[in-house]
Amino acid sequence: MSLSTTASADAGRGPLPVIVVTGMAFEARIARGQGVEVVYAARADLLERALSAAVARGCSGIVSFGTAGGLAPDLEPGAVIVGEAVEGPFGRLETDRPWADRFAAALSMGPLAARLRRGVTAAVTAPLVTADDKRLLHRSTGALAVDMESHIAGATAAAHGVPFAVCRAVVDPAWRTLPSAATAGLQDDGTTALGPILRELLRQPSQLGALIQVAVDARAARTSLVQARHAMGVGGVFRMAVA
Repeated sequence: MSLSTTASADAGRGPLPVIVVTGMAFEARIARGQGVEVVYAARADLLERALSAAVARGCSGIVSFGTAGGLAPDLEPGAVIVGEAVEGPFGRLETDRPWADRFAAALSMGPLAARLRRGVTAAVTAPLVTADDKRLLHRSTGALAVDMESHIAGATAAAHGVPFAVCRAVVDPAWRTLPSAATAGLQDDGTTALGPILRELLRQPSQLGALIQVAVDARAARTSLVQARHAMGVGGVFRMAVA
């Protein structure tokens, strides 16, 4: 499939689900759960199409969830950010403050407490891979981290008058420039293909060390996302979006 939508709540029965928007398939697997409908795709037009279809079925709120590139220089891989606003292609999009408070409260009760930050995040339309580019975006926006889905989620929420929230885990820190092999395998539907990564490594074997570091960072981010999703479930964050 060119885009994927997974419903864990029946929008036709009981409370309307919260829609969780991610860019990658592994993030979507983590996000699934009761009361949640997950929409994911790496390509913007596919994501917008899937999100529009999900909103048409009804929802109580929209959450941007997944990994993000670090922009603030003090954030290590695995740091978790609850967004207060998104600076991106559609301008500044505010998150719902009471709902963000509920996210932060749930995450602060467990192992993520020391890694939790609140603040502005940024959104871009193409991967931000170099340390210099991250530094410039942090300087111009003050954002803590950057992703490629939050502006789409936020604009859709604003257009339909539903609450919007952001919860993202840092995968590549601000000082890290990603090797080209790290993004070579990303497919439009949010899955990862091994072939392009291997071909990129064959073309430039010197990337191997940096790619291994990316894998270590990704493990830290994934662990934080799993812990965050568990905390959201225990804290009842998705039971009702706060208007």
